[in-house]
Amino acid sequence: MREATTNDASDSPATASDRAPDNAFTDKRTWVASMIPIDELHRLPMASSHRGALSEACVQCAEGRKMVLFVTGLCRFRCFYCPVSPTRNQKDVVYANERRVLADSDVVEEARAIGAAGTGITGGDPLGVVDRVEHYVRLLKKEFGSSHHIHLYTHEPNEQKLERLAAAGLDEFRLHIPHYLWGPLSGAGGAYRSVLEAAPAWGVRRGVEVPVLPEKEAELRRLLLALEAIGVDFVNLNELEFSETNDRLLRERGYRTDPRNGWGVRGSRAVAERIVREMRLSVPVHYCSSRFKDGVQLRQRLLRRAERTQPAFAERTGDGTVVFGVVETTGTSDLPRWASSVARRVRIGPDDYRLDVVRRRVDLAPEPLRRAAIRLPWPAFEVEVYPTADALEVERAPLNDSAREKMGVGGGGT
Repeated sequence: MREATTNDASDSPATASDRAPDNAFTDKRTWVASMIPIDELHRLPMASSHRGALSEACVQCAEGRKMVLFVTGLCRFRCFYCPVSPTRNQKDVVYANERRVLADSDVVEEARAIGAAGTGITGGDPLGVVDRVEHYVRLLKKEFGSSHHIHLYTHEPNEQKLERLAAAGLDEFRLHIPHYLWGPLSGAGGAYRSVLEAAPAWGVRRGVEVPVLPEKEAELRRLLLALEAIGVDFVNLNELEFSETNDRLLRERGYRTDPRNGWGVRGSRAVAERIVREMRLSVPVHYCSSRFKDGVQLRQRLLRRAERTQPAFAERTGDGTVVFGVVETTGTSDLPRWASSVARRVRIGPDDYRLDVVRRRVDLAPEPLRRAAIRLPWPAFEVEVYPTADALEVERAPLNDSAREKMGVGGGGT
């Protein structure tokens, strides 16, 4: 299953088919179901495409308005292509986007930090901790109202658990059908068929979401025909991609990266595009590329979070990262007094900086720090970070000799 990440896998330039107008995700006409004929092919940025209307969850995700609630890393299916990071894979931990969840308030605060219109519940397999999932569904509906759209992604075809979550307020679920069951969903695949056929009675939308294994095109086509006969609400096809967790297993099976498509598996995009282009089904089919997840979904979410959480003195980039200045203490115990001294030397007011007690530093606007850095006896840097709860640092540049010395690089001027 694909979790949201903070690394950009799009290390190859976009092709002409990857490009789309800047307003591709603000023009609501793109998303209105009644205006999207099922047989019309729609191309999205980063080589994604779809026929028929996108699900509401996909719309919110593309606009950066969907919080990712990772409820557990535990999963009994252990798919060889699982991309979940080592810090979460098979660990019973909870994250709201990049924020480690230790209390309900962490979930609510993170949703507010991005102005979330909905939540996607993921893992691991969420149905393995169904009590926890039900709690979060009820919490989010109570806090943000019935319009807060909640979807869930699961491998487990369990009617009892899914019906229970639908009663709690779940709006949509997506079944991940194991690749060895792709086909007409008879025999061992019957449990998945049963869930998909039963779901409309629970008042919940149901779809299927699978990665595109390039050598399984024939089986995938047969699965799509079976899903059309069932009448599912949508099918999502994800580009198979490399990650730190699955790299060895994918390469052992002969998979290689696609040189035109970042960390995507060679052949996965071609098969997905061919299926969306050629199969004229009566159910919506959406192909989501790995680069779309990082270059559009993640970027939009970062931009929204930066707008709501960045300090006034910071500068926001077009990619959603935040740039500001940092001055680090060299050992003082009276941090507030030291911070005031930094502010006087840089010639800024008390509202133009913040004291980070945990990191033992002062954060401030980059421009005045650039001018004053050479006069400071403390290490001064310009840093670029993600506007996430963990404030993952992308880059830092030393602004004076003290900073260069700390980084172990040559000194001499600024």
